[in-house]
Amino acid sequence: YTKTPSEIVAREMLKEVMLGTVNEDNSVIATCFASNIARLKSLVEFGKKMNRRVVFLGRSLMKYSEAAKDVGIIDFSKDALIVGYRDRVARILQKIEKEGKSGYLIVCTGGQAEPNSVLSRIANKQLSFYLSPEDNIIFSNRIIPVEPNITNRGRLEKLLRGYGVRIYENLHVSVTPDTE
Repeated sequence: YTKTPSEIVAREMLKEVMLGTVNEDNSVIATCFASNIARLKSLVEFGKKMNRRVVFLGRSLMKYSEAAKDVGIIDFSKDALIVGYRDRVARILQKIEKEGKSGYLIVCTGGQAEPNSVLSRIANKQLSFYLSPEDNIIFSNRIIPVEPNITNRGRLEKLLRGYGVRIYENLHVSVTPDTE
């Protein structure tokens, strides 16, 4: 294995996409591993710089946010609305759809395209939140290279592209096997 680049590299890639892309009128949805607290910190910081209310949606994001608070790393609830349960996620997304998607940064589960994740449910029109052309979807994690993740992610990206959204992939740092 090669050495993993610093998290600073991923942070700069995120910063370039989130602050350097014209997206005033469009939704911005980001996903990453819920356990990556440093990445979540960066997403919150850039969401605030974009003058958007940050919302964490999904059970694993809620659990890791609570764990980070419990061990004294960070209290995300000061800067983000954290919603983990399905019925509340649905209500929050309805509210965002009604108020205007451009006022929010949605950080949600679904980077591996899990069928019950928030992003998959949005893409499959199982929630009252609708994707539009030029909306921005940020995948800030790699695909864990196993089935069904590879197939599910391919299907999810095809579905997302059908809505005309802009997809930003590979905004992460991770160990990759050497090719030798």
